[in-house]
Amino acid sequence: MVRFLARRLVGYGLVGVVATLAGYVLASLTLDPAARYAGRTPPVPPDLITARLAEMGVDPQVPLVVRTWRWFVGLVVHGSFGQSTRGEPVVGEIAARAGTSLRLLLLGTLLGVLLGMAIGVWGATHRHRWPDRVSTATSLVLLAVPAFVLAVAAMAGATALNNAVGRTVLPFTGEYTPGLEGGAWVQLADRAAHLVLPTLCVALAGAAVLSLYQRAAMLDVLSADYLRTARATGLPWRAAVLRHGVRVTLAPMSTFVAYSFGLVLTGASITELAFSWHGMGEYLVLSVADRDVNAAAGTVAFTAVLVLGAGLLADVLHAALDPRART
Repeated sequence: MVRFLARRLVGYGLVGVVATLAGYVLASLTLDPAARYAGRTPPVPPDLITARLAEMGVDPQVPLVVRTWRWFVGLVVHGSFGQSTRGEPVVGEIAARAGTSLRLLLLGTLLGVLLGMAIGVWGATHRHRWPDRVSTATSLVLLAVPAFVLAVAAMAGATALNNAVGRTVLPFTGEYTPGLEGGAWVQLADRAAHLVLPTLCVALAGAAVLSLYQRAAMLDVLSADYLRTARATGLPWRAAVLRHGVRVTLAPMSTFVAYSFGLVLTGASITELAFSWHGMGEYLVLSVADRDVNAAAGTVAFTAVLVLGAGLLADVLHAALDPRART
């Protein structure tokens, strides 16, 4: 097991380095940091623009290979992504926003996995009956709906509920209510209420994808010989499905969940913007709009770490569930 994890760590480390470098190169080739100074009144002197770009390490007059190497050395040696166009260290800005995104992502992903697996198993065990048809149709509809539309629909539903009740039951703008007075429990309850709708949107999007894959995996398992053998020994149908069916599908599904985390992260970025959460999704959009090479590259590196971390966790779970994966 230790050797297996060591090989995985080395592999993921190399992939992380490549993804980080590719993110910086792509940001440098597509974003023009000098363009943000154009059209200002009074005009910004060219020498001042060059000095500012050189200070951030994104001067286009310096060869891209040299800029990339300096940025990577700064990351490895000093743990720095450089300065943003706002003059702040990118690491500090990411640290301030990462907690917001991770809180939403972890809760939404966990809820989406539980919902998706339950719905997939339920649909597979009721194949071609109304539970299967309803769950499959609902999943396909959710897949077809863009994340922003889903967020707007959730906000419209919350507004209708609040109007019907006569008070704000489900707040959905921001992470908390500004100026709210009260103790720690009041503040915690307010933040939890603001978390409901964004988490639900992320969870529904993830559950829609996962339920279809879980259903397909369960259909293969339900016709397996070992399940029929378990039933022949007198094990009840439900116990056989849970003990021998669902357990077998956990190993491949864990890998799918890990590598679909990038899609969940993309949907969460749109959800953050819709609900006015100041997380990494908003930071990425602002970085591209400001033509901020360092901030965009730092966001890519942060995303790569999350996805690769999820992949490593999936490998550990896969190896624990299926010893053959350790070879």
